[in-house]
Amino acid sequence: MSLKYFIIVISVWLTHGVFSAGPEQRIIDLRGHWKFEIGDDMEWASPQYNDKDWQTVFTPSTWEDEGFPGYDGYAWYRKSFTLGKEPLEHTIYLKIGRIDDVDEVYVNGNLVGFSGSFPPEYETAYHRFREYIIPPEFLNFSDDNVIAVRVFDEGLEGGILEGRLGIYQVPNAVSTSLNLAGIWMFRPGDNMDWKSTTADTANWDKIIVPMYWEPQGYRDMDGFAWYRKEFRLPSHYYGKDLVLVLGLIDDLDQTFVNGEKVGQTGRFYKVVFGEVPVEGDEYQKLRAYKLPGEVLNFGGRNTIAIRVYDGLIDGGIYKGPIGITTEENLALYIEDDTRHIRPSFWDMFNAIFRGRDRDREQDH
Repeated sequence: MSLKYFIIVISVWLTHGVFSAGPEQRIIDLRGHWKFEIGDDMEWASPQYNDKDWQTVFTPSTWEDEGFPGYDGYAWYRKSFTLGKEPLEHTIYLKIGRIDDVDEVYVNGNLVGFSGSFPPEYETAYHRFREYIIPPEFLNFSDDNVIAVRVFDEGLEGGILEGRLGIYQVPNAVSTSLNLAGIWMFRPGDNMDWKSTTADTANWDKIIVPMYWEPQGYRDMDGFAWYRKEFRLPSHYYGKDLVLVLGLIDDLDQTFVNGEKVGQTGRFYKVVFGEVPVEGDEYQKLRAYKLPGEVLNFGGRNTIAIRVYDGLIDGGIYKGPIGITTEENLALYIEDDTRHIRPSFWDMFNAIFRGRDRDREQDH
């Protein structure tokens, strides 16, 4: 089997034990007084913006109950918080509660999540409790951090209504040396030119990874879509056996790094013949693809492009971990948590490799 297409794909009955994270821990309580201003100005997302003249409201609560009865439209919330040492082995995320109706959330000026759609293509998300991953590169671990929440309310109650607001951490399911969760570029449709490092993404959308694409503005969308992400790989990773971990994807994927295919799950060749390519369990398989050193730019820019096919219902990269780790790290997690599984883990591992090879051969 070629190292270039060496693939690690593990079915969900293992991921429940091996890759499940530990209990969440709230490290910052955000319930309390926030700065608040009605209106809409994208400068208010900046951490440098001076909000000293804004009013103060208790959050969570309706803004009607905080002195703005009958107000519908745009408003912003802002709050500062501080963190200590960077928790390298944890994923950091923000719980911002249930918001009526639409929101965009910025951390230090970086968009980390959104729900619903603002006018003119308005779509409410009033019923949804917001949880957004915060990529560690967006955080200051030795200085203040600023959360800015843009809200639009179409009618009746408005604002950050309820929930256990806070900054939470949860142990990473796999120890990723480079965390790639967060905002990715996204485009519905299918064009193999989009795997290229030079593909034009000026008109692509932004999407949160991991999260299904349906609640992010692509309701009822099935079929093909592409994800793209650029990252820098420090030169000290040179010579290490690296693995790209892409969590769980609904349903099929072909994954390219710097234009070269590094892995695949599912049989895309069936699409050519008009067949439904989904066989039933692809969405339950954790993707982890070996990264050959010759396809990587150490110390420079790299591009991941992921072609995804969704057969029906939910679609996209919907569950982590998302990042780059070493083969040794991955093996340690697997070996530690599968000691009591029979048949032996490594026998099953080899069987999976043979099955993935067969899928690939049928696609060529």
